[in-house]
This record gives sequence, structure tokens and C-alpha cells, in this order.
Amino acid sequence: MSKDKSLPSAPRASRRGFLTAAGGLAATALAPQARAGAGNPANQPPNVPEWTRTLGEGVAVRPYGKPSKFEKDVVRRDVEWLTASRESSVSFTPLHELEGIITPNGLCFERHHGGVADVDPADHRLMIHGLVDRPLLLSLDELKRYPRVNRIHFMECAANSGMEWRGAQLNGCQFTHGMIHCVQYTGVSLRTLLEEAGVKTNGKWLLVEGADSASMDRSLPIEKALDDCIIAYKMNGEALYPEQGYPMRLVVPGWQGNLWVKWLRRIKVGDQPWQTREETSKYTDLLPNGKARRFTWAMDAKSVITSPSPQAPIRHGKGFTIVSGLAWSGSGKVKRVDVSLDGGRNWWPARLDGPVLDKALTRFYYEFDWNGEPLLLQSRVQDESGYVQPSKAELRKVRGYNSIYHNNGIQTWHVQANGEVENVEVA
Repeated sequence: MSKDKSLPSAPRASRRGFLTAAGGLAATALAPQARAGAGNPANQPPNVPEWTRTLGEGVAVRPYGKPSKFEKDVVRRDVEWLTASRESSVSFTPLHELEGIITPNGLCFERHHGGVADVDPADHRLMIHGLVDRPLLLSLDELKRYPRVNRIHFMECAANSGMEWRGAQLNGCQFTHGMIHCVQYTGVSLRTLLEEAGVKTNGKWLLVEGADSASMDRSLPIEKALDDCIIAYKMNGEALYPEQGYPMRLVVPGWQGNLWVKWLRRIKVGDQPWQTREETSKYTDLLPNGKARRFTWAMDAKSVITSPSPQAPIRHGKGFTIVSGLAWSGSGKVKRVDVSLDGGRNWWPARLDGPVLDKALTRFYYEFDWNGEPLLLQSRVQDESGYVQPSKAELRKVRGYNSIYHNNGIQTWHVQANGEVENVEVA
């Protein structure tokens, strides 16, 4: 933690201040007519609300549960001008609306290269061939007969925050950081299947290929495949959604999402990488000298404050305020997160809450008493390897301005006196 001695102590929230604020909230609740735009006073205490006067829907009216109609704005969103077509595009997770670390299945971001494949599991097969002793051809039912594993991991597109390389662009953490989700995957260890197939001694690389119209394919080193990769067929307890690769996908913990091939149909073992389009002309990192980094798989430690943020401004005015955010690392567990209220001049330790897992999202909070003055909110994560999230200036010093992928620079939100928030950069 760093602290500028010329500045006052951090405005941490006190228990007395919280109780005072809570009392104010309670008083406001008892006088709803004084709150502009606060709903229908006829349904608020001391009145009996309309939904208490009649019977509600019975069981099985909604065979598959859905969120309340009052949560209709909590959805994935896209940026139409970002790509030439929606078949090869992205939609973003509404991070500012979520808490905890698990992303609901229906809100996990999408990234497609040829649209969503509508795969019939009765006809789908997974082929494992190439430099193996025993080629395999497995149906979904046959895959489910192998020993199962359950793992919680984040999956982040390498282009997450890519539009921010040259400066603040999009006003909302859904759009700046929303190409990420975190779910529990159920499936089979890829190591188990490779051992069943019997990889030959010169088998050093895998070609993993999807069944979508783009035949999405990537090269994967055998060391990673034998380490922690999974062939998943369930997420958060239920079957993969079509846009997430139903009936099966590859899970490559901590590595860029482009490798997590959906609608997985083929794994070929070879002795060298295949140099596919997605690892040559795409998903490489252009450097200032004109050369490009290749095979930059791991996603470095990163964090973002999800609230307050442009889509989640401060509405309650001065007083007790909760900063909520997410941190993650492709190198392991999150060790600590610090928060700055003044654009990085001073840093204060945030509280990690909930499970802190390997290569998974971690929730953090920082509570303080806001005096109504403008803020420059930032978060900075350190992972268990000792790596510290860099500023955008530090990142550009090494990588330049022409990259798209692997932008893990510190994000700044400018909180104005009226509580509105905008995406900015600080020198």
C-alpha cells in the first residue's frame, strides 16, 4: 500500500457512519412520497401492495425459470458498428449488474466466427486422431462415461478491453471489460482421453477444431493439454448453451478464450503447430518495431471496478458507499487487490470476499464515506506469482499503441459530483 503523506487519510467507512447512513435509508423508506421517481406510492408502506391482494401464478407455469420482468435490462449487449456482421462478432456480459463470481449461463458473453452452430448431439462425434496409438470416435453419451471433473474458471477473450488501447473509448464496463465470464464446468479431463488414445512420443501439439461454419481451429501445446484442460459438456450444472458450444467445448484454464473451441469435433495430435489463421493473422500482438508476438496464450492479471461505473452510477448521494469489482489471473489465484480514489496517487487494500480460486474471478469490495467530491476510481490486482497489474502507460511503453489483444491495463472511472461516471484516462 502506498500513501501520499500530504493527503488526508483514506475516507474509510466507519461503523457509526454506516449506522447513520442506514438510519437515513430507513427514514427515506418510511416516506416514499418524498422520493422522486420511486415507484407507485399506493404500493408502498403503510399501504397494502396490489400483488398481495390476489393469488399469484401456480407451479409449472414457468417450466424453466426466468428472471423477473423488472430485471429486463440485465442482458448481454453488442456494439453494432464494431464488426461487419453479427455472425462474426461479440456480445458483452453485463458485469455492472452482477455480484459474486459466477456468471449466469444466459449472460455469458458470446464470441462467434461463423454464427451459433445448431448441433444435434445424436449426430455429433468427437474424433481424436493423428499421432496416437488408438484413434477415438466418441459420442456425447460415450464421453459422459469417462470420470468427471468439476472446475470453476474464468474465460476471457484476448480482445477484452482491446478498443481501449489508444485511449478511453466505450462508456461502460460491460463494453470495456465484458468479454469475460466465470462458470463451473463439468466434463472430462483432456489428459484422460489422450492417455486412452495413447499419444506417440513425437506428439507435441494438438489441433483442436470446432463444428461451426468457420471450422474454428487452433494449435495447443501438449503440455497444457495434459495439465488442466477439460472437455466440458455442462456449465453451472446444466447442458452447455448453444452459444457456448453445445454439446461440448474445450476448456483451457487461464488462457485466451479463442483456444476454448466450441462445438468441439476434432483433436489431431501432431509434432508441430499448424499456424492456423487464428494464430497468425489474428490473435497475435503487434509491437512498435513492426514485429508481432505469437502464441501469447496466458491472460495476465487484471481487475476492474464494476460499481460505481458508467452504467452503475452513484444514485444515493453522499455517505456510505460500496466499491465492488472483479479481479482474475491466468497464472493462478488473486493474492490482493488495492483501490485508489484519486487516480493512483494513493492505494488502499480492498477486501476479497467469497472463494478465491485458481484461474477464476475473485470478488472484491472497498467501503468508504463519500463526501460528494469527484473521484478517479482505479483497482490494481496482484496474483500469487507476484505479478502486479500495470498501468496503461506502462503497458504501452512495452507494447505500443497498435495492439488489440491482452490489454490488462488499469481502468479509471471518473465519478462526478452528481454521481455520474465516465470512462477516462489519467497521465
